[in-house]
Amino acid sequence: MRFLLVWILNAVALLIVAYLFPGVQVLDWKAAAIAALVLGLVNALVKPILVILTLPITVLTLGLFLLVINALLFWAVASLVPGFAVTGFWSALIGALLYSVIAWVLSAILPDKH
Repeated sequence: MRFLLVWILNAVALLIVAYLFPGVQVLDWKAAAIAALVLGLVNALVKPILVILTLPITVLTLGLFLLVINALLFWAVASLVPGFAVTGFWSALIGALLYSVIAWVLSAILPDKH
């Protein structure tokens, strides 16, 4: 049940990002739901591998390269999911940051797992 709530809140977060920032477009709620699911899968499966592979440059940049990884994954998901579009790298960077913050705030309203 919690998984469904988090998924719905992430889709809402993506719709809010599209509303607030013109560099990110979401066609409708279905596209937002699919994009939120794909973003979750990519962040769970691909991101850890990329973090390990880019560890030297991440350490060199004091962790700032993680923002680049987030932006590239956000942009990649936008290219894979129809109805979800990002206009470029900088839009992906800002969109990923906004998405992370909004999803974090929305997930804070969920009760604990007890």
